[in-house]
Amino acid sequence: MLIVHHLENSRSQRVLWLLEELGVEYEIKRYGRDKQTSLAPPELKEIHPLGKAPVIVDNDVTMAESGAIIEYLVHTYDDGKLHAVAGAPEWRSYTYWMHYAEGTFMPLMIISLILARIETAPMPFFVKPIAKGIAGKVRDSYLDANVKSNLDFMEETLSESKWFCGDRFTAADVQMSFALEAAEVRTDLASDYPHLAAFLKTVRARPAYKSALDRGGHYELMGTGKNS
Repeated sequence: MLIVHHLENSRSQRVLWLLEELGVEYEIKRYGRDKQTSLAPPELKEIHPLGKAPVIVDNDVTMAESGAIIEYLVHTYDDGKLHAVAGAPEWRSYTYWMHYAEGTFMPLMIISLILARIETAPMPFFVKPIAKGIAGKVRDSYLDANVKSNLDFMEETLSESKWFCGDRFTAADVQMSFALEAAEVRTDLASDYPHLAAFLKTVRARPAYKSALDRGGHYELMGTGKNS
């Protein structure tokens, strides 16, 4: 039996979704975040040295890193409907978006989250203006412009096709879903990026997505500094 080590409100939710799309039987082992730090519990280090989720155990195979997990599941269990064939016209797009989600866009969301925590963290009153000034400088000089250019890029992509690799739903869309859900926390997608908002609406209407939510439990991403 395939086991998903599932951390609440995390990337592991999209692994559950993919498994539902694939129709693979699996078991969930749940982990809650630390109430103070929001970090994963130390028990996850018993499964993988980095102590992060998602991690899957499939018989004698243990896989971490959501992109690697998705690729493993697709190559092991997919009958061809959720991945692009190497050499096919959509293969380059499929490979690109599979890596873009965590390689390019999610680091920006993590920076945004860190800055938001710095700006709201308890600290002596005389330090707070300095901390907020540094965070604001990073936003103004680097973060906001890069987030906007990436959102513009994704919006343009989805203005030309329903899915990231064209008109066919693939595992790359599963990979990209978490990135856009993180962006949704930070930005009013419905007003500023209607094609990205439509993508998430379509995703959330899929029966497999709903089934994954039923099995995974409450799912709410941590704030990343929305509109800041």
